[in-house]
Amino acid sequence: MQPDIIFIVLDTQRADRLGCYGYETAVFPNLDKFAADGVLFEQAVSPAQWTIPSHASFFTGLYPTAHQVTQSAHAISPDLPHLAETLRDGGYETVGFCNNPLVGILDNGFKRGFDTFYNYGGAFPSTPENSSSLPYPLNHLAEKYTQFLRRISYPIQNVFAQSDLAFRLSLNAWMTPIWSKLANFKGQNERSAHDVAYFLEERDKTEQDKPLFLFLNLMETHLPFWPPREYVDKIAPYMRDSKEAQRIMHDWNREAFRWAAPLEKPLGELEGRVLSDMYDAEVAYQDAYLGKVFAAINGRSRKENTLTIVVADHGDGLGEHGYFGHAFTAYEELIHVPMLMQWPSRLPSPARVPSPVSTRRVYHTILDAAMGEWDTDYADFTDKKTIEELTLLHEINGRFPEEQTAYSEVYPPVNFIRAIENNQPHLIAPFRCRSLRRAVVKAEAGSNYKLIRVDETADELFDLRQDELELHNRLNDQDPIAPALDEKLTLMAAANKRRQATVQQKTAVGGDDELLLQQLRGLGYVE
Repeated sequence: MQPDIIFIVLDTQRADRLGCYGYETAVFPNLDKFAADGVLFEQAVSPAQWTIPSHASFFTGLYPTAHQVTQSAHAISPDLPHLAETLRDGGYETVGFCNNPLVGILDNGFKRGFDTFYNYGGAFPSTPENSSSLPYPLNHLAEKYTQFLRRISYPIQNVFAQSDLAFRLSLNAWMTPIWSKLANFKGQNERSAHDVAYFLEERDKTEQDKPLFLFLNLMETHLPFWPPREYVDKIAPYMRDSKEAQRIMHDWNREAFRWAAPLEKPLGELEGRVLSDMYDAEVAYQDAYLGKVFAAINGRSRKENTLTIVVADHGDGLGEHGYFGHAFTAYEELIHVPMLMQWPSRLPSPARVPSPVSTRRVYHTILDAAMGEWDTDYADFTDKKTIEELTLLHEINGRFPEEQTAYSEVYPPVNFIRAIENNQPHLIAPFRCRSLRRAVVKAEAGSNYKLIRVDETADELFDLRQDELELHNRLNDQDPIAPALDEKLTLMAAANKRRQATVQQKTAVGGDDELLLQQLRGLGYVE
């Protein structure tokens, strides 16, 4: 029997801020218990550092260079089958609950293949009728009216994502509260979690002809930070009385241009503490309502044959290495993400997988689990053999089809480069904001080594077991592992470039940043 599949993406969730990954001050019992009862991947590596390319990798199984969805103006090519499309065509009911407007609102092909897609972000969210506080039939009429407003507003919201001028205007401090609160920039995460739990409980009460694929995106840990008071009191009780701490958080919540930019000067001691603690408070809040989702999953009659995957699309910089947010670097705070998995009838528990793995392989893992005996005509790039070779079940069982290697590509978001040009142009060159970065993480000689290239030049080498914070660059130490990793990067970059040639690019790089375009063309990543 084909399993039900529940795929949960924790947007902007760092691995090192969860107890199951060794965070000593953690107060996140639900995620930690989920990890303890399932499989934890210790070195899961995101193929990209921000939402759009990483989600495109989830939905296509490809690295960013191959799928080419690296900017907010890009869309998944019609040449590429979407994960939800393939599952729907294979007999699954496909349902999405999404809080990130970059996934749920933009016309980028991310919603393809979903029978039903609820979007909690944007000016006019779309939610299940049972989610409304209005009684029937008022809830039904309200939803019809909201559908009409969405048809008007979605094109406008797409313009803001793809227009340079509109994007710059949105970053003004007086505008940030408008779109971050009134336009539901972070969605309605707790409400969506309650709706998912209700959906699962109600579905379990009826006989179902189809297996279920459910996608949930939560955006709680993304700036702006405004967790409920009880979680702030638990993590950062000083926030209640410290006017200076309150002012710091107020300023950061309004100054959106700083959310993904280099730091002109290091964070002050209190400033760094406030931002770190408020991030943790958001993680604690998210963990609390995730408990309701996990309880609903565990209460289902199909619990034993349900594959649940919890993963982050990327992490977040909180001042480390001179950067904030998740736009420009390949350091661990951005690309090392949590990835947890349960499938009671198939997977051992508890289990920990230490080898580096790419989270793009969630795609292959889900399709391999779903295929069972179904006979689907796969295209060449998603053929059954490839899917079977790249399922993460291999690593769980001690086999390593990718030789304990994971790879990441950091395409700088053009919109944020322009925001920095508008506010702090002198930071672009010294922080190499226009540069393409690539990183490879490989298990070797009892450790995990990581090499980072900036454009075409090897730039940094780290031993992640000995140097988790990436403070000591071993490249200048003439470490003998460096040439082997550099060659591996060359091979992986070339393989992705070859794969790109088979995909029709639907849209061009947004805007007219000629210098960035010239650099990417010179590297062979833009035609």
